[in-house]
Amino acid sequence: MKIAFIGQKAVPFYRDGGVERHVEDLATRLAKRGHEVTVYVRSRYVATKDDIWQGIHIVRVPSIPTKHLDTITYTFFATLKVVLPFVTRSQTHGDLVTKGFDIIHFHGVGPALLAWLPRIFTRAKIVVTFHSIDRFHTKWGAIARLILKFGEWTAVHIPHATIAVSRSIVKYCKKQYGKTIKYIPNGVKVQKIESSTNLQRFGLKKGRYIITVARLIRHKGIHYLIEAYKNIPDTLKSELKLAIVGAPSFTDDYETYLKELAKEDHRIIFTGYQTGDVLNELYANAYLYVHPSEAEGLSLSILEAMSFGKCVLISNIPENLEAIDHSGIPFEVSNTEDLCEKLMTLLNHPEIVEEKGKLALGFIKRYFEWDKIVNETEQLYRKLLP
Repeated sequence: MKIAFIGQKAVPFYRDGGVERHVEDLATRLAKRGHEVTVYVRSRYVATKDDIWQGIHIVRVPSIPTKHLDTITYTFFATLKVVLPFVTRSQTHGDLVTKGFDIIHFHGVGPALLAWLPRIFTRAKIVVTFHSIDRFHTKWGAIARLILKFGEWTAVHIPHATIAVSRSIVKYCKKQYGKTIKYIPNGVKVQKIESSTNLQRFGLKKGRYIITVARLIRHKGIHYLIEAYKNIPDTLKSELKLAIVGAPSFTDDYETYLKELAKEDHRIIFTGYQTGDVLNELYANAYLYVHPSEAEGLSLSILEAMSFGKCVLISNIPENLEAIDHSGIPFEVSNTEDLCEKLMTLLNHPEIVEEKGKLALGFIKRYFEWDKIVNETEQLYRKLLP
């Protein structure tokens, strides 16, 4: 099959983003299975100069780099490239041959706004993945939220198939739009990491820090975690540090606010964006993972922490509860006091942390390993094709 991906910033991606990691893992695995995969990317985000990376064809398109125009302008130019016939001369007969895609797969409700173009002007089957209810994110104003709501409508009505990464989104689409869509969750790779050498650069020690991994945007709730951590008595946390892993996304003001909030405690460490071996070591050697978000689709960071056998402490929004089943600990969303109490309980009871970590790893192996996710996606594609 010839498959196009539109919506992600880039692969490989130099900044943290769940959609980008999802597309990178899905695209590379589909390419290894013999499919011709093309990923349309935003030029300034790409971490490679190659046009083919791990079997994926990379096509760079421009965008207007502002908070409100970056995604839609990129999607417009990427969709034009997909829709306009790509014509080349046959080496054997010299005649003109039109090449097109079998599947055009949009990621996110923002990019889904333009899914009607290839639906009308190509013979490809159109798929949209509904990653998150973006209009609930606090960074958007009233007009942007209205546009994103229309993006939701197009995501469930225009494509030949719509995928939701969480059962909560499936329920939301059924209630809000009367449409039943396909559930295929995010995937994660289970791996065992023994090394801890990269911790030294951040002043961290194995088992002596709490970690959170997220973009530094307000609805991820990092400020709640900082406040809760600061309220833990020094006699309990001692030299147990808090590692905040991630970078802003058009939210430098929020990053400044977080650092101002944390400046009185030297134990709060901002590592910036991390990936690869460094990120894996940060996950693998943490005492506990915390995810205090106010809104999610299905958090890849939670799943990754669980894949390393870590106990996860998460806000009790439906999407997060779905990700842990009974293998983690919830706290009331936005409630700093409840988060602080749960943190203290888990610091006082390492046996609970260990037990929940083992349950988390087993849960991931049963439901979220990548081979299972790719199989389900591939089967969906094949059902759409004649």
